[in-house]
Amino acid sequence: MMFTAKTSRIEQIKSDCLVIGVHTDGELSENAIYLEQNSHISFADLFKSKELTGKAGEILTLHQVNDRIKKVIIVGFGDKNNATPSQYRSSIQACAKHLSNKNTKKANVCFDDISVEGWSEQDKAQYCAQSITHAYYQFTACKSNKVAKKSFAVQYHSKSTKAVNTGLNTGYATGLGMNVARELGNLPGNICTPKYLANEARKLAKAHKSVTTKILSEKQMKELGMGSLLSVSAGSIEPAQLIVMEYKGAAKTEKPHVLVGKGITFDTGGISIKPSGTMDEMKFDMCGAASVFGTMNTIATLAPKMNVVGIVAAAENMPSGNATKPGDIVTSMSGKTIEILNTDAEGRLVLCDALSYAERYKPQSVIDIATLTGACVVALGSQASGLFSNNEQLSGELVSAGEKTGDRTWPMPLWDEYKKQLKSNFADLANIGGREAGSITAACFLSYFAESYPWAHLDIAGIAWLSGSNKGATGRPVPMLTDYLLSKENTTK
Repeated sequence: MMFTAKTSRIEQIKSDCLVIGVHTDGELSENAIYLEQNSHISFADLFKSKELTGKAGEILTLHQVNDRIKKVIIVGFGDKNNATPSQYRSSIQACAKHLSNKNTKKANVCFDDISVEGWSEQDKAQYCAQSITHAYYQFTACKSNKVAKKSFAVQYHSKSTKAVNTGLNTGYATGLGMNVARELGNLPGNICTPKYLANEARKLAKAHKSVTTKILSEKQMKELGMGSLLSVSAGSIEPAQLIVMEYKGAAKTEKPHVLVGKGITFDTGGISIKPSGTMDEMKFDMCGAASVFGTMNTIATLAPKMNVVGIVAAAENMPSGNATKPGDIVTSMSGKTIEILNTDAEGRLVLCDALSYAERYKPQSVIDIATLTGACVVALGSQASGLFSNNEQLSGELVSAGEKTGDRTWPMPLWDEYKKQLKSNFADLANIGGREAGSITAACFLSYFAESYPWAHLDIAGIAWLSGSNKGATGRPVPMLTDYLLSKENTTK
C-alpha cells in the first residue's frame, strides 16, 4: 500500500484508473468539465438517464474514456450545499470498497474540487487513505489457500502537497492500526491466547525502538495482589498475562497518556456459562485489547513527541474445577474486596487491577477500552461506543475526537445513585449491580479503581465487531483514540 501526493492537474494525468467526484445537483466540478470536454462522456445525458444521480456513495465506472485515461470511476458525493463530513465518509467508504473488490492496483484520485464542511484538504486525504487501507484488509491467517495480499498505490492530486502528505501518512498509519486490531480480533481463541498477545507486544517493541514491552506473569501479578484479575484465569490452562507497552517519544519527565484494554481472548462466561448460540463470537471479547495494540502501532509509526503506555489485561474465562464460583470473594490490587456474583461479568475484574497498576505512571489521562456489556449494545447499537468519565474535559475531548473521525462515542452518567446497586453484604463491592442500567453499573464499578487520575471508560461492545455475513472485527475505536492522542502531542506537561 502506498500513498503519494501529486500537484499535477487532471489534463496532465495519464492513468489506468482515474477517480473523480460529482454532486447531485448536476453542477460539474473542474475535473468533470475537463473530462466531458476531452472524452465521449456527456454528464448531462448520464444525469438525464439516471445512470448517474450523484447521491452519496454512488459509483459509476466508465471505460476507455480517452487516450490518456482507460477507466474513470465517478463517485457521488451528494448535495453540494450539504457537504457534511458524514456524507463525505459514506462516499469514500463506498469508493474504497469498490476499488478493493475490483482488485485495482493503482489509481489517481482527484477529490481536490470536493468541499467538505469544516474539513481541510489534509482531513479529506487522511480519511481517504484510512478508508482505502481498511478496505484492502484480508483475513487469510487460517485459510489453506493463501491468497496474495492485495497491493495498491494511490496518487492523490492536490495543490497543497505538504499538508496532504501529512494527511495521507496519518490516514495510512491509522488504517494499518485498525487492521492490526482486526487481525487480532479475527483470530480464533485457540491461536490468539494471552501468551500470543504477549508475543505480539514483544514484536512491536522489536519493530520500533521507541517502544519497550514488559510482561507480568501470574506469579508477579499475585505478588502485586491482583486477585481480581487472577480470579478470571483460574479456570483456564492458559495463564493470564499483564502486557505493558511503553511508547517513549518525549522526555522521561513527561507524564504519559495510558490506554488500558480488556483482553479476554475467549469468554465462555465461566461457571455462569453463556448460551451456546453465537458463543463463537466471544473470541471478539479481546477487541478492547486489540484496539490498544492497533493504536500503539499507529502511534509508534507516526512517532509523535509524547509518551503513551498501553496496558492489556489478558486472560481466558473458562469453567473447570479450579474456576471461580459465584459468591467467591477476591481481593483486588487496590485492597478492595469483591464479591463475584456472576463470573460472566469478568471484564471489569481484569480491568480493575489494570487500572490500579496504571497509577504508578502518574498519568495525564487513562482510557480503558472494553467489550464490557450487552446493555450498551441495547442502548447505543452499533453506531457509537458508550463513554463514562470522571473528568469533563477528557470526556469532551473524546467526544470531539469521535465526531472528527466518525468513530463516535456518547456520554453516559456515572451518578452515585447507580453505585448503590453494587452494594454487597459480604465484601466492599459486588461485581454486578442487577438488571437495570447494566452498562452504567459496570462503569461505576471501574470508577472505584480510577479515582486518582482523569479517567474515561469506553464500552465498545456494540462497535467492536460485525455479525452475520460480514462477521469480523471492525478495528474501532482506533481512529478516535489516535486522534485524541495526537491532539495531546503539543499539550503534554
